[in-house]
Amino acid sequence: MSKNLASGYLLVLAAAQFAAFVAVWRWFVRTERGQMLDTVALTGNTIGRDRIDELVSSVLDAMSIAALVTTTLVIGFIALIRGRVALAVVATLFIAGANATVQALKYMIDRPDFGVDPERAAAGNSLPSGHAAVAMSFAVALVLVLPPRARGPAAVFGAGYAALVGVATLSAGWHRPSDAVAATLVVGAWAAAAGALLVFIERRDGQLAGGDAHGSVAGVLALGGLALLAVAAISLALTDQVLSIPPDQLSRRRLLAAYAGSAAGIAGTAGLVMALVVATVHRVAPGRGG
Repeated sequence: MSKNLASGYLLVLAAAQFAAFVAVWRWFVRTERGQMLDTVALTGNTIGRDRIDELVSSVLDAMSIAALVTTTLVIGFIALIRGRVALAVVATLFIAGANATVQALKYMIDRPDFGVDPERAAAGNSLPSGHAAVAMSFAVALVLVLPPRARGPAAVFGAGYAALVGVATLSAGWHRPSDAVAATLVVGAWAAAAGALLVFIERRDGQLAGGDAHGSVAGVLALGGLALLAVAAISLALTDQVLSIPPDQLSRRRLLAAYAGSAAGIAGTAGLVMALVVATVHRVAPGRGG
């Protein structure tokens, strides 16, 4: 694949993921029905919260400004000790850019009040989730800077970690499901755009090798992500049938189905975005001989 073709493909991926973000935003923020679906799923987080409260608190408490700076420096250092200066710079800019974009969008997006969730109306917009963006950007950046042989396990672990943080924000009541999904898509768009830049910078020095590609890992992540998104779609369809009933009057079974389906949607999005990263990373940041 030529440099122009590879970069063009990555830019298409970036545009597609940004378009998916716009669709999530317009449906779950700008429409009454979308807000109602989000609210029902968020209300379901009260079921069994006591059993997972310690885990949720531990996961979210680990996310801080200090952790963001430290992890970014570590990721840049990994690239530098591999002799990849351009990769270190782009990976660092990717983390900073993705998270800055998410924070800017959170303040730019207006959430109309349809009277769906009066308890949280005063809080205003919460899309996209900053915590989910931090976790996903760390996971993607780590896959970018690690040597090819370590990328497969890192991608699986990173997708799982990003999914865990996204679901934790839902379980803690900090964010609606769409907030975490939207943040993951923004990070995915940034990852593809950063990859297009790296194709021009790194490709001339890198050596493509068949062993650098992790097709099986990308396939597993993609299939797993699609399966989880299918579960989320079924849950949305079931939840859509009971929107005429206030969330606090729904049965535990209905609320649990909405919550579990939303968690599946968050995890599925993380898996699918990571699959796209793994499928292209051997061309974005190819390994070097020796």
